[in-house]
Amino acid sequence: MQLLAPFQLGSLSIPNRVLFAPLTRTRADAENVPGALMARYYAQRASAGLIIAEATMVASDAQAWPHQPGIHSPAQVAGWRSVTDAVHAAGGRIYLQIWHPGRATHPALNKGAQPVSASARAIRGGHIHTPEGKLPYPEPRALRTEELPGIVAQFRRAAENAKLAGFDGVQVHGAHGYLLDQFLRDGVNDRSDDYGGTVAKRARLLFEVVDAACAVFGAGRVGVRVSPLVHSNDTSDSDPLGLVAQVARECERRRLGFLELRHGRHDAPEEIEVAAVARRHFTGALVRNGGFTREAGEEAIQAGLADAVAYGVLFLANPDLPMRFLKKAPLNEPDTTTFYGGASPRGYVDYPGLPT
Repeated sequence: MQLLAPFQLGSLSIPNRVLFAPLTRTRADAENVPGALMARYYAQRASAGLIIAEATMVASDAQAWPHQPGIHSPAQVAGWRSVTDAVHAAGGRIYLQIWHPGRATHPALNKGAQPVSASARAIRGGHIHTPEGKLPYPEPRALRTEELPGIVAQFRRAAENAKLAGFDGVQVHGAHGYLLDQFLRDGVNDRSDDYGGTVAKRARLLFEVVDAACAVFGAGRVGVRVSPLVHSNDTSDSDPLGLVAQVARECERRRLGFLELRHGRHDAPEEIEVAAVARRHFTGALVRNGGFTREAGEEAIQAGLADAVAYGVLFLANPDLPMRFLKKAPLNEPDTTTFYGGASPRGYVDYPGLPT
């Protein structure tokens, strides 16, 4: 079974192609510091070919949920070190997903700071949970061209801190309508400077961040996540195939460790077409994510449209997922009411493994 076969993911050797996808679980403390509970959670899933830890704040004014982790303070670095030590002691490998929400946040979560974005366009519809209750998304401030090197510097420091914390690499989050995706997709980005207009210009900030991360870890230990067809946070693009082709070419030029495609539904014809375009332009490790079963993951690898598959909810509820796949064992059902839970261990570290 190819899904359970060893693989070379960039410069990282992995024992199987079943990756643990980054999932926001809101279990850090009030200062956004990971603790013992998070260390236990990730160590339980160390049999993954690679763990990609959840979206993690690159700056103190980049919070989108209470109790989400950061990587911008010494205490957060120390907290994450306890996580990576636990994962490595259990025989695992772990990358950190470095992330900025851009307009997908609220001043109530960031000491009054106005959100920033590619353009001064608020997220239409929907609300955000804040300490003041459920509120509509505010209009963001468009980042000035001269501010963008500062954003890149935030991501570079995040990568440096991730290395100090013992991570094996990083993934740059360019998906789901967060800051880098707000520059990438023309449904949000209406800039007229060198970061707007053509898809090459819209991708410029993403790859300046990627290059900063590569300077810290080396290109073979850096991944990129994009979601060309996912409309999270009111984000869209007029030419998703052209967008993924541009991203794939830039990843190929840098020989990045991997490119992850986050699908809405992996088996939708348009998502399969996105994967085919990415495969055409990127010869490195292609990771796909979006509702895969064991059988569908194996089929994607056998068809050459994936090298590895990232599993989210299935891995959340089944900490020994690769072994369950090997034995074709029954799967635990996820408890959706506990996906986001503050300090609670329920539905986080209490899913049973297979009997030994």
